[in-house]
Amino acid sequence: MAEFTHFDSNGHAHMVNVGNKVATSRVAIVKGHIKMLPKTLAMITEGTAKKGDVFGVARLAGIMGAKQTANLIPLCHPLGLDHIHLDLVADKSLPGVQITATCAVSGPTGVEMEAMAAVSTAALTVYDMCKAIDRGMEIGNIRLTHKSGGKSGIYDAQ
Repeated sequence: MAEFTHFDSNGHAHMVNVGNKVATSRVAIVKGHIKMLPKTLAMITEGTAKKGDVFGVARLAGIMGAKQTANLIPLCHPLGLDHIHLDLVADKSLPGVQITATCAVSGPTGVEMEAMAAVSTAALTVYDMCKAIDRGMEIGNIRLTHKSGGKSGIYDAQ
């Protein structure tokens, strides 16, 4: 069984030393969603939300969230991200918004947390922009769906 890497031999939390690791091309894809009332989704897709372009603002917030991950998660390494892409797609069957973040870096450690932060921040931004009309929105199912690079290789969620 794999061991937790963020604890030293005495059980104390520590930042993993990645200084001797080989830099490789790494990609992480994370998905999540925010459920809402159909009327809230309609306001977003019709562009009638009072705070403006919900998808545009949430996309920028997600990018900014990914770039701030090391400031939010104590043991994350600060990364010089090579690429961040966010997709926000209206889903009437949810009803709500499906959010996908893809982050890439060439470095000694992965970008899973940055992609998680991107989806989370985008979802929180949608909530913030729409809470005046729908306080019952629900953020959920945020999960890693793909990662590649590094010694652990490729991971694809089932």
